[in-house]
Amino acid sequence: MATFIIGLVILFGGGLLYGKFTEKVFGPDDRPTPAIEKNDGNEYVPMKKFKNSLIELLNVAGTGPIFGPIMGILFGPVTFILIPLGCVLSGAVHDYFAGMISIREGGAQMPTLIGHYLGKAVYQVYNAFLCILMLLVGAVFIYTPGDIFVTGVLGKQALVTSPALWITYTVIFIYYLIATLFPIDKIIGRIYPIFGAILLFSAIGIFCGLFFKHYQLTNVSSAVMTWHGTYPDGITPIIPVFFVTVACGITSGFHSTQATLIARSVTHEKEGKMTFYNMMILEGFIAMIWAAAAMGVYNKLGVANGLALGATGVVNYVAKDMLGTVGGMIALLGVIVLPITSGDTALRSLRLMLGEYLHIDMTKMKAKLGIAIPVFVLVAAILFWAKYSPTGFTILWRYFSWANQTLAIFAFAMYTVYLYSHKNSAAWVMSLIPGMFYAFVTCAFIMNAQIGFRLAWTPAYIVSAAFMIFYAVITIYGGKKQKAVGGLSEKLPA
Repeated sequence: MATFIIGLVILFGGGLLYGKFTEKVFGPDDRPTPAIEKNDGNEYVPMKKFKNSLIELLNVAGTGPIFGPIMGILFGPVTFILIPLGCVLSGAVHDYFAGMISIREGGAQMPTLIGHYLGKAVYQVYNAFLCILMLLVGAVFIYTPGDIFVTGVLGKQALVTSPALWITYTVIFIYYLIATLFPIDKIIGRIYPIFGAILLFSAIGIFCGLFFKHYQLTNVSSAVMTWHGTYPDGITPIIPVFFVTVACGITSGFHSTQATLIARSVTHEKEGKMTFYNMMILEGFIAMIWAAAAMGVYNKLGVANGLALGATGVVNYVAKDMLGTVGGMIALLGVIVLPITSGDTALRSLRLMLGEYLHIDMTKMKAKLGIAIPVFVLVAAILFWAKYSPTGFTILWRYFSWANQTLAIFAFAMYTVYLYSHKNSAAWVMSLIPGMFYAFVTCAFIMNAQIGFRLAWTPAYIVSAAFMIFYAVITIYGGKKQKAVGGLSEKLPA
């Protein structure tokens, strides 16, 4: 338990200190935000800080900070140190700069920011990559909450032949469509406080249950310290597999698309630290809770039996073991809320970004439907494939996790160029270093993985080191180039 407590101290203490430093580097001021200047009652809608913060948390905290840590804890108690360090130094920094740069640039979404700071060629690659990821997010965040609801709440098997499963999928699907089409304050802004209350009960209940139920948590020591996990497929080195597995619980490229969405509702720049940085710290807390809960299950039942339950089974077991039947049901609803409140805004963000890319006015319902319908057809196709294929979800989750991390390296490069061209300091290093790290991680993973190039680890690491250096060189060059011409305008067309 001591390592877990130390990790929480790092998470909240480090978040407090490094969050203040990150805010100081950016320098929020009193200039009008896009929510005030462009208030249209549709996409640009001023909302209160607590509501923006809650929506941001629910947007970014999907299934990742639950399923990821449940699988990631197989690397041992070092997980309790890596999650908070990653959140403080990388994940929260990533989310903060995404939201704040968007505010400074008139509420522009990530593709527009990438295009202006990294160039047209990178913009095209990023757009294609982002569209694929958002479709995967939409499918994953229908699949996982649907299966958890059917198995944990209805007590049925989530079989492909189950009518209850497909009815549940359909209900989630319809909600996503409504949330995608209507103004953010009409649906998301009103329903999220209810979801937030359920989430709060779930998180606090599981956290307290760790102590009251006396779950045994292993501490870091020379006897248990390992740089390999206990996965049956042999793809186990902690770098890169741990960081791709945990993904959203540490750093997620998907989060940047959600921060820029909420940037259009923030009424004052100084609210950014709470809305963007601190909400990622809270997501790290959720990840820590579920990593600890999973370790307790594996220690109680044995690793083999714990793995046999699967991630969904671990969630069901923990909720009901800690909180009983009724409390467990509410806790499960909190877990279900997380992916649903990420999936809806993921598809909403995709509609907005495609609208920007195609230069379509997104204030008219006909235009919204023209983009939303093809998007939802593709999501449905991916969902059907993942459910009907025996290995469909496993493949879907791995591509989703890897694509999520890869998206982050684009974002970190954009932040670095922005800071290099706008700030008279070496602050750009704070975004360059995590960008380099994830350039190495994502490259190494796809070079070795069965869903990638299947290289042995040694050549995979060599290729990844070269890619990391290349990434750093071109990113710094981009920053120098922009600074030489006096930086870029801080009012891009949104």
